[in-house]
Amino acid sequence: MLKPCCIGDVVMATALLQALRRGFPDAAIDWAVGSTSLGAIGTHPSLRHVLFTGKRANPASRPRELLKLVRLLRSHPYDLVVVPDRSPLLGLATLLARIRQRAGLDSARRGFAYTIKAPINPHEVRHEADIYLDVGRALKIDVNDCWVNVPPAPDALTHADQIMASNGLAPHGFLIVHPGGGVNAGMTMTEKRWPADRFAALAHRLATTFNLQIVVIGTASDQSAVGQFKAYLQHPVVDLTQHLALSVTGALASRSALYIGNDNGVAHLAAASGGKVLMIFGPSDPRRYAPFVPPDRARAVWRQVDLPAAGVSAGKPRSFSWERDGVTVDEAWEPAQALLTV
Repeated sequence: MLKPCCIGDVVMATALLQALRRGFPDAAIDWAVGSTSLGAIGTHPSLRHVLFTGKRANPASRPRELLKLVRLLRSHPYDLVVVPDRSPLLGLATLLARIRQRAGLDSARRGFAYTIKAPINPHEVRHEADIYLDVGRALKIDVNDCWVNVPPAPDALTHADQIMASNGLAPHGFLIVHPGGGVNAGMTMTEKRWPADRFAALAHRLATTFNLQIVVIGTASDQSAVGQFKAYLQHPVVDLTQHLALSVTGALASRSALYIGNDNGVAHLAAASGGKVLMIFGPSDPRRYAPFVPPDRARAVWRQVDLPAAGVSAGKPRSFSWERDGVTVDEAWEPAQALLTV
């Protein structure tokens, strides 16, 4: 499998990985992935090896990097490569690597390099994970009931349990809030962040109603959002920002009562790891990017607004205001409460 970036897209491609494992039960499956997403799927039990493609979102975007990727793919005698990605350059890399069978997405004829093409309509609103599953359909394998899945590794669960013990967190006795996101190797779109005061109001209401502790997480790029959230929050908080590896974040989410976040890759990882997730949407479309897990595990809350027809890949919406167009705390409360009482 060749899917280098980014965290959310890589996580959504694990539904296709599940289909591939089912369709080819005896196959050795490797995944070529970039540095920003390596921690999300590096220990996935369906994989034999993970191949490191470097720091770039698209490791074929420059001639020198393209040749490096070709050499990486040639270093293993693969019978089939699967590319759930629209980039024609990734397809070109598989052709130059002389892999005999090449299956990938064909959007607007960008899949010219593939021997097995999965045609997709770039203007049709469909979930990204289901689009990736089209590659499995083109391979004539069963994709029914395939969901995104990143089972936490035993050492990640052990690390999560140690963090819980050192911070007095009981299993399923805390909620995780990630008020940041929207920054990755492929795009920066911090407009996707729900206002910090609304995160704080919802977290306080849930914590007091369900007797939960509050944990806030984030990376260095989330410092502003986390700081604003803590300033608005009228409740004690355990601050784990910049302390969690991706794998441990997924493991901790699986131990929590609820994870609340924006449309970002870490929220997708939390859902794929078994956590219950409430994902807040604004200038992106949950019909394309909601958590792709069984319905009892996640909810997406959104006020429908006009967005670019091609999704976030087309760029930022021309006009979006959280004040005018965004969901309120009361609108987020109902699905959050439903997840906690399922």
